[in-house]
Amino acid sequence: MRETTGAKAFRIVTIAVLGIFTIVPIWVMVISGLKPLKDVQGDFTWWPSTLTIQPYIEMWQTVPLASYFVNSVIVSSVATVLSLIIAIFASYAISRYNFRGRTVFSTTVLSTQMLPGVLFLLPLFLIFVNINTNFGLQLVGTRTGLIITYLTFSLPFSIWMLAGYFDGIPRELDEAAKVDGCGPMRALLTVILPTARPGLVAVAIYSFMTSWGEVLFASVMTTDANRTLAVGLQLYSTQTNVYWNQIMAASVVVSIPIVIGFLLLQKNFVAGLTAGAVK
Repeated sequence: MRETTGAKAFRIVTIAVLGIFTIVPIWVMVISGLKPLKDVQGDFTWWPSTLTIQPYIEMWQTVPLASYFVNSVIVSSVATVLSLIIAIFASYAISRYNFRGRTVFSTTVLSTQMLPGVLFLLPLFLIFVNINTNFGLQLVGTRTGLIITYLTFSLPFSIWMLAGYFDGIPRELDEAAKVDGCGPMRALLTVILPTARPGLVAVAIYSFMTSWGEVLFASVMTTDANRTLAVGLQLYSTQTNVYWNQIMAASVVVSIPIVIGFLLLQKNFVAGLTAGAVK
């Protein structure tokens, strides 16, 4: 079907407007990180009167950003790996086996996505406190507790999406693997997972992005020693001053890992989302 002139013009205008809404905030963030503080606090200009990289140097001194960066990398990476491993086995079981409670489990996993994450904050905090009281296991204010917290809302989506992706993989592959002498575990690891690579990449990116940029739970479940980047950015605002240029510079640095990862894996990410969303 040939596109009409009006439809083409509408598409171009829509893309241009969306592009402006996307590019302008990024431009303001980048250019504000290259301005002296007095320029950022004064009247807004699209181009700084003086270009400087000093905010990118001072931001590491004003706030222990390097420590927060390490905490974010550890927490996000471990949460992503654990979420991916658990989701693989859970979604494969849902996709390939009929067991008692299968429908209830699948519905429960999906229904958790209907609730806002803030509802889980107080229950999780109380659970962690009771675990510490009864078993002496400290979870509040530790990386371990934050990782477990992130698993609670990354796992349901990961399981649901991977289950849909596994449903799209022909069962004949499993049967062929069994004929070749593979058990269920070996068939999963050597046949199904290589085929499901786009879905795995999509789940990994989603889990990492969710953990990397999360603020609410990290602000409650961490201390000064294990604070993450998303929470650490708030420390550029003090009682006497707000270092806007350093905040913008730090925001650019924080965004780099996500942007690079998405650009490298965007094909697999899009393929995994589209395949896993439709059974």
